[in-house]
Amino acid sequence: MEKFDIIREVKELKNQLSYSKNLGFFFGAGSSCALGIPNIEQLTNKIEELLEDELLTSFQNIKNNLILTFPDINITIENILNHIRQIREITGERNDREYINVNGELAKKLDIEICKNIFKIIMDKEKNANINSTKKFLSWLNMQNRNYSKEIFTTNYDLIIERALEETMIPYFDGFVGSYEPFFWQESIDTFVQQSDLTHNWIRLWKIHGSLNWSWKKDKDKNNYRINRVGKIDSIDCVNNELVIYPSKEKYVISRKQPFIAYFDRLKNYLLSGELLFIFTGYSFSDEHINEIIFNCLRQNNRLFVQVFFYKDEEVENIYKLVSSYLNLNVFGPNKAIINGVIGEWSFNKNDLNPNEKWQNYWDESSEKFILGDFNKLADFFVINSGRKQVIEEIVNGK
Repeated sequence: MEKFDIIREVKELKNQLSYSKNLGFFFGAGSSCALGIPNIEQLTNKIEELLEDELLTSFQNIKNNLILTFPDINITIENILNHIRQIREITGERNDREYINVNGELAKKLDIEICKNIFKIIMDKEKNANINSTKKFLSWLNMQNRNYSKEIFTTNYDLIIERALEETMIPYFDGFVGSYEPFFWQESIDTFVQQSDLTHNWIRLWKIHGSLNWSWKKDKDKNNYRINRVGKIDSIDCVNNELVIYPSKEKYVISRKQPFIAYFDRLKNYLLSGELLFIFTGYSFSDEHINEIIFNCLRQNNRLFVQVFFYKDEEVENIYKLVSSYLNLNVFGPNKAIINGVIGEWSFNKNDLNPNEKWQNYWDESSEKFILGDFNKLADFFVINSGRKQVIEEIVNGK
């Protein structure tokens, strides 16, 4: 197998971080898992444990049906939610119409109960999570003097990024405006702001799978839905409307002016905007819709360069067939990597280091592994190499 010099590749990464005019990020579930938030498999199992009676029976019917229909796919709560919403759609949410022994009214109850339990599970873990790594990363990103806006796309629906931004008093924008019941304003994300705009240096946060503090509000006059951002929620039982978590395909269709499609359009336009270094952390490339946008943009924009950080080597192996033809995408795993379309293993030789050059923040000598697939280590890497470690730590500690 091909050997890659980890020292040389990290030097190239540092150069890209220093000289790229435009820098964007994509956070997947792994970035939150690194802080103790349950991953999708854990969340799926926990939800099943919490359901009872007819809701549990319906959940298991739907899950088993999906397993039989898609035997090669690891069925998760997101697959199940999507299927439940299809049942709601085809039954009109009526109790006299059913699919696989689940009627429409019961499907709606199950959907609402699952989303409430997701909220409770994640928020319970989030309250005790140490978010210093996220605060370090965002403080570092906020200090970058770039000609373009700083953009973060994420599939996570927890509120860790929002908490970290607000605790460090970093201004950000997510497409919602207002203070009483903030509403989504599509026009605000259809264009890119100019340098003269006051908000140019604000961090942009696009949550493309919804959020724990979004809710569907029905417009009775028009018989459709719009999304409001609720803000801090002390108890999910106080929220009357349905939460917006992992919106289904049906929601995409009826919500053309809602965040989801607008965020996907933003992702596409951003990746096609010219010179850009785009970094993925914690994302497993399991969302086909997102992948289609990424790979199309890689083909169309030869000034787009993508760096992917994985926590496991299995993820590197799984993605190889998808990315081997893209020379403007590199993948970094603990022992394996994909560089210029070739998969290989890391090689580390201390003799190749310059005098006083540090390597401990990206390579674990005892296990002989590259460690930046761990979001906590990646955040530290950015901070240490910025030369502003002390300033950032003071911001994080509130000094």
